[in-house]
Amino acid sequence: MPTSTSAPPPAAAPTARPQARGRRRVDRRLALAVAFALLVLAVLASLAVGSRAIPLGTVLDALRGAGGDSQDVLVVRELRVPRTLVGIVVGVALGLSGALMQALTRNPLADPGLLGVNAGAAAAMVTALGVLGLTSRMQLVWAAMLGAAVVSVAVYVLGATGRGGATPVRLALAGTAISAALYAYTSAQILLDTTTFDRYRFWQVGSLAGHDMTVFWQMLPFFAVGTALALTQARPLNALALGEDSGRALGAHVNRTRVLTAIAVTLLCGAATATAGPIAFVGLAVPHLVRALTGPDQRWVLPFSCVVAPALLLFGDVIGRIVVRPGELEVSIVTALLGAPVLVALVRRRRLAQL
Repeated sequence: MPTSTSAPPPAAAPTARPQARGRRRVDRRLALAVAFALLVLAVLASLAVGSRAIPLGTVLDALRGAGGDSQDVLVVRELRVPRTLVGIVVGVALGLSGALMQALTRNPLADPGLLGVNAGAAAAMVTALGVLGLTSRMQLVWAAMLGAAVVSVAVYVLGATGRGGATPVRLALAGTAISAALYAYTSAQILLDTTTFDRYRFWQVGSLAGHDMTVFWQMLPFFAVGTALALTQARPLNALALGEDSGRALGAHVNRTRVLTAIAVTLLCGAATATAGPIAFVGLAVPHLVRALTGPDQRWVLPFSCVVAPALLLFGDVIGRIVVRPGELEVSIVTALLGAPVLVALVRRRRLAQL
């Protein structure tokens, strides 16, 4: 009696997943190109828009070194170019440090200040103003940077004390405790000295205005080293996202990854806070927006954050120049007003809140 054999499985089935992955890679690259185009648009808007609008042709002439010494050209070269460059590096720093902190602590609500960076910078700022009597902008920037670095080291040492080493929970608790103590010290200093309070409040509000190229060039090495170090931690952080034991099995060095990531966050967030003051929601919200496009893969999250965060910061700065023209609304206020509703919406979506 003849027997029949079942038909073999379709040959196209094994290739379906690789094709889907290929489409996903193309989509990510396309999204990155769009994000970069938005960053270029934000840069041009930052150079052309302000208390007085400058034609784009004049802006391009100023960038090429043409246009002579007209008032518009001087405004672009002396004021808006340094402000835009500071906005770019500060945005990159905040976006990267936020993504690193959320990946390191596996906490979707972690922000760059969790290691005490903002509190250390603030405490050093009021000490430099009220105790040491420093007045130079660069002296205050360096004091804030030093305070951020010292406090970050103290947080890590405190978090690493005891059995188990520097776990994400220990680091978060140590950062919270030290930040509370330093903010109490900062509040006492500014309440006892009105002169210190007057100088400190302009830094505390967070702004990109008032910087020249000297500040940019002196802070650039910290931004560059921090960015390079952050991008090298993408693969180890991906491995640690599966758990410490699984990460070790995949070849990740847990303690080394934590130390290098903490150093990168300190350099990036410390330099950004020292330069522009504490700017809220950029480092917290941008990684969530990026993961909505890329997923949790840090090899994509970190480069996307380098592009999306400065674009968001520059657009916020431009909005601040327009809404109360001829005055200005500080960029930290604009990012808070824009970022809070977005963050609430993201947190309510559990799928995006998980790392």
